[in-house]
Amino acid sequence: MSKINQEISGHVAKIIQKNSFAFLGTLMKDGSPHVTPVWIDIVDNTILINTAEGRIKQKNVSRDPRVSISLIDDENPYSMVTIRGHVIEQTSNDADEHIDKLAKKNLNTDKYPGHSPSVKRVILRVRPEKIFYLPPRYEQYLRKKRN
Repeated sequence: MSKINQEISGHVAKIIQKNSFAFLGTLMKDGSPHVTPVWIDIVDNTILINTAEGRIKQKNVSRDPRVSISLIDDENPYSMVTIRGHVIEQTSNDADEHIDKLAKKNLNTDKYPGHSPSVKRVILRVRPEKIFYLPPRYEQYLRKKRN
């Protein structure tokens, strides 16, 4: 059974905490969608996305803070999470340390290999307003596929 709520907990938190890519949807100036893969993190029921100042997603949320995020469970791609919300804060405070934390989680390295003195990192803090979770399904077919 699918579930819709505003709290990041249980299965949703588990999927986010894995080293899966999330896909962030933002709106371009002309209203068309822009979707990009990102690493995400959870702190105090908010989602943190680390990007660089001046990237398209950062420009888009500066103009229009509405976002959507989609993830699939790496163990069962038919289990998924979608989140709609707003960017409620952009900060460069601790952004370099945050991208290192995400690099440790996703690349198993202590330092983000893309660090550059010419790039200012920014954390986008997203407040979820609607979270949809679809639990695992079709396991019997996935087992056949793996064998």
